[in-house]
Amino acid sequence: MTIIQDRPETQRGTGTAFEPGYQWITVDKVTQSIGAKIGGVRLGGDLDPDVVSEIRRALLANKVIFFSGQDHLDDAAQYEFASLLGTPTLPHPTVRGNEHAVLPIDSDHGKANSWHSDVTFVDRIPAISVLRAVQLPAYGGTTVWANSAEAYRRLSPALKALAEKLWAVHTNLYDYVAERDEKRIGGIDVKEQAYRDEFASQVFETEHPVVRVHPETGERVLLLGHFIKRLVGLNTHDSADLFNLLQRHVTRLENTVRWYWSPGDLAIWDNRATQHYGVADYGDQKRVLHRITLAGDIPLSIDGVASSPRSGDATHFSSALAPAPR
Repeated sequence: MTIIQDRPETQRGTGTAFEPGYQWITVDKVTQSIGAKIGGVRLGGDLDPDVVSEIRRALLANKVIFFSGQDHLDDAAQYEFASLLGTPTLPHPTVRGNEHAVLPIDSDHGKANSWHSDVTFVDRIPAISVLRAVQLPAYGGTTVWANSAEAYRRLSPALKALAEKLWAVHTNLYDYVAERDEKRIGGIDVKEQAYRDEFASQVFETEHPVVRVHPETGERVLLLGHFIKRLVGLNTHDSADLFNLLQRHVTRLENTVRWYWSPGDLAIWDNRATQHYGVADYGDQKRVLHRITLAGDIPLSIDGVASSPRSGDATHFSSALAPAPR
């Protein structure tokens, strides 16, 4: 069991590089672009505010952070800890969770093995996601994250100028839950179909800028992923070509980090500055992780124009945070 250690800033890091400047936690970078392992803390609802502040600072700097040895956590304790970082939303705009705002990421409901940020089909995109390992396969089942702020920074000036003018329609009726006729090739699992039906029980469509301004760091971030239906004002072919061009820059291997889950692990990511992908490489084994999302603001373009819903009202899901002063 991990405990709070005395003055962990005196310890050497065990990852690729030890990140100094923290008094209460250790921060070991996993890659240059994204990801860090956090040590020296036992997570729960009773953490000192100074510790929480350092965890949040490490999150903003590294986009996704990983904790090991947190076997003591259950849904209630995960909720209490997450509440220190922000305001929990409902588990999902359409899918039921439990009383602790937990959405089970359960392989019985399907495998969302495509690149996305959580719940971008509503106007008030969650700020932070907190994911805890509950049941893991004997092999596989890793998760990969990509830094969408770094992806923007690496674009050529011409592509930046183009991306900054683009808007996209995001919807929960993306390909993963889209209606399809599969009877002739053996059909779809009953549990998976029931989950898809619930996911699509209410239609949401929201128009977001392709480049948003991060409300805390001020970074410009590519807002893409598999919930995009089309780019506004473009025909189908041009929309698909431009989406694939920009999305490819987000998911370059040099811009990603891959986490191999172990029992007791918990990951936190900045949903405003990352995409992630759950790798479906574990066959028919069971895989369950529990996710809590924290409320975020309505994205703003670089010109200060806010995202706007086209279909669906997400006020039941989450209150939108007030825009940060600019």
